[in-house]
Amino acid sequence: MPTLQKLIDPTKGRDLAGHTASEELRPFVNQAAVLTRQYDNVVANPPYMGNKYLAPLLKTYLKQEFVGYEKDLFSSFIIRNLELANKQGSLGFMSPFVWMFISSYEELRNRLIDNTTIASLIQLEYSGFDGATVPICTFTLQKTHYPGFVGSYIRLSDFKGAENQAPKTLEAIQNKNCGWFFTTKPDDFKKIPGSPIAYWVSKRMREIFERGNPFGNIAEPRQGLATSDNKRFLRFWPEVSWSKVALGIETREEAKNSHKKWFPYNKGGEYRRWFGNNDFLINWENDGKELLGFAAELYGSPTRTIKNIPFYFKRCITWSFVSSSYFGVRYSDKGFIFDVGGSSAFCPEDQIFVYSGFLCSSLAFKFMQALNPTLNFQSGNVAVLPIMEQRVAEIKSKVDAIVQDAILLTREDWDCFETSWNFELLPLLNFSHITIGERFHAWMQACNARISKLKELEEANNKSFIDAYDLKNEMQPTVSEEQITLTVNPKYRYGSGLHDSEYQSRFRYDTTKELLSYAVGCIMGRYSLDKPGLIYANACNEGFDPTEYKTFPADDDGIVPVCDMDWFADDATPRLVEFIKTVFGAETLDENLAWIAESFEPKKGETPVETIRRYFSTQFFKNHMQMYKKRPIYWLFSSGKQKAFECLVYLHRYNESTLARMRAQYVTPLQGKLNARIDHLRRETDSAGSTAAKTKLRKEVEMLAKKQTELAKFDEELRHYADQRIKINLDDGVRVNYGKFGTLLAETKAITGGTDE
Repeated sequence: MPTLQKLIDPTKGRDLAGHTASEELRPFVNQAAVLTRQYDNVVANPPYMGNKYLAPLLKTYLKQEFVGYEKDLFSSFIIRNLELANKQGSLGFMSPFVWMFISSYEELRNRLIDNTTIASLIQLEYSGFDGATVPICTFTLQKTHYPGFVGSYIRLSDFKGAENQAPKTLEAIQNKNCGWFFTTKPDDFKKIPGSPIAYWVSKRMREIFERGNPFGNIAEPRQGLATSDNKRFLRFWPEVSWSKVALGIETREEAKNSHKKWFPYNKGGEYRRWFGNNDFLINWENDGKELLGFAAELYGSPTRTIKNIPFYFKRCITWSFVSSSYFGVRYSDKGFIFDVGGSSAFCPEDQIFVYSGFLCSSLAFKFMQALNPTLNFQSGNVAVLPIMEQRVAEIKSKVDAIVQDAILLTREDWDCFETSWNFELLPLLNFSHITIGERFHAWMQACNARISKLKELEEANNKSFIDAYDLKNEMQPTVSEEQITLTVNPKYRYGSGLHDSEYQSRFRYDTTKELLSYAVGCIMGRYSLDKPGLIYANACNEGFDPTEYKTFPADDDGIVPVCDMDWFADDATPRLVEFIKTVFGAETLDENLAWIAESFEPKKGETPVETIRRYFSTQFFKNHMQMYKKRPIYWLFSSGKQKAFECLVYLHRYNESTLARMRAQYVTPLQGKLNARIDHLRRETDSAGSTAAKTKLRKEVEMLAKKQTELAKFDEELRHYADQRIKINLDDGVRVNYGKFGTLLAETKAITGGTDE
């Protein structure tokens, strides 16, 4: 700067040209003076913007001038601000708190720990600052590094809402024993891999990180693939022909030789431990030829996104990359490929259960929170979890037994529901009690026993590791009931905070809903009362064998009306009555139908059959959509708002003649029935003895006339599509196939226009 100041010094003698040049330089020199000035205190709220959103010029500048800090504008800004403080200066910032934990900011953390002193920091709760769209922290630095300095930290993570942040901060300042005030030496952050700003971690835990063997030295945590086009390469398993699915594959060669197209795919999913979330399939036909070719075309090399191929189909421990709560770790059978959202760890075969237990333990979650409490569970974080090998070896046999029992319990739970490909039989049918109500009561008792047993196993697993790591003075093995990730656990399924009666009523509703769904599956031929598991889930009705359904015959064509009036003998309602009678007996039929109806809150004056008919007409498809995640296998053909005609068609039995059969068997006859009914009502109206009776009859005539008009329009459109003899390819998925039928189908927009899962 002194040299630049001389260029504009008015006391220096210059000729006219020199004076002119000096004046032209003055704004630039003054600007340089501002930029090079240093201050005792620098306080800022840096701009928050990731580099993928930056303008190309700014992005290039940061990459050149702020190497290692260019991932986000705020991190570059912090580094620049350090230059604005003098040697003994202080700095204060408010910024997103991601820099404290995730790997892409490790260089920034090391710079601040090694070259400055983190004097204080307040970590706000996720929604703790009005107007901020990201979770933030506020912190102060001393530009000079003071070895051994003890900083002050306040953690507000447990206090939701902006209104709680200031009072709880002041409370912590006034009472340092409050439980959310911490003191830590910033230098100690480097004792944990990645140097996270984990100020709440105890001395003992830091020692464990220092002494333990990183999990990545024992197992191989691996990031999964990204298809770059999930619509093309992924399917929910019920969407495709089951004849094209391969389970239990052990090697790539075996997969290729199977000549199958669809293979199980770990994609993460909701928080669930031990076993489950087996929802997806991936197209890996011919050793992934199509997917690998697509990736190579996009990126030049398939391995940029199709990662860790040698690990495909091996037994592993998998987890959900993103979670809204806890670390959702699950054992995975052989035969799976894995996604970036379902990253996996591969252990020696004899170690898979003990390390499943470790990763499912509250201890591992506590370590993960220290490494990265952002609820993104990266494979890099898992790789550095500390393993006390000798101590783990001492508890291995005990933990192995606990874990295998926990996996068995959660596997059985997963398979209780028809959304599992290993589903065999509705649990209610496993009991010998006479009525559905009695069976439901027995089922609830069995569920409670499962919940208690898994809770006991989880706490025993936690205790084993807490004791082995000498952390019993810091941690308790207790597991809350909400954390028991069984679908039959209402507190996990519906969330905490409900009254017991509400848990029971919701569980009863869902159990009844599942009973009716299973009944429809038996009506359609998906299931049979004669054999467990899937009976028919192939394509185009090819190979459908009616002899598989002797106890309760399946529908002839996979077309089942769900009308709001009693028009057809093979409508869903009379067929359900037949199903209940077959399964539970004629002597308890009325009681069982009444129990079903009570689950659906009958309207005043409704008979049980009328309540059930209303459920099929108004709620069944909505619940089916939810159960099958907007990829329904029973498609609802609907004439429209008046519900003149509606029917379910089983996706796997649809073929090019289905629409013509629907028209001939149901729509055309229904037009005749409507005409006859209207004529009959008009005659009754003419002969009715009272004004009230006439009014009631006229209203019914008006209602049926609207249905008649709607049905005629539907019939015209149905004929148009039936004449086209539309074919569907199940490999294309429900989203594509459902969109081929115009307005004939209900909820088309919700099914064809949804986002990728």
